[in-house]
Amino acid sequence: MQRLGKVSNVTPSRNMVVKAENSPKMGFEVVDENLNVVGKVFDIIGPVSAPYAIIKPSIKEPEKLLNKPVYLLLSKTKRRKR
Repeated sequence: MQRLGKVSNVTPSRNMVVKAENSPKMGFEVVDENLNVVGKVFDIIGPVSAPYAIIKPSIKEPEKLLNKPVYLLLSKTKRRKR
């Protein structure tokens, strides 16, 4: 699990905007601090030095995550120890 950043806004189309601490890849699942899946990385906008991730939510009330940290759920192949 890797910290993505804090949810800074929810758009009128109900997507979550996160000021990304690291540039994520599109399609990665996003979880809250309790490891509940809250959505997927849908788009990345802004400059490379300060990107924002757009999260397509899979929850009914994305507003509840405003100002809360969210995390990237890394793929199983990356989490596996060798």
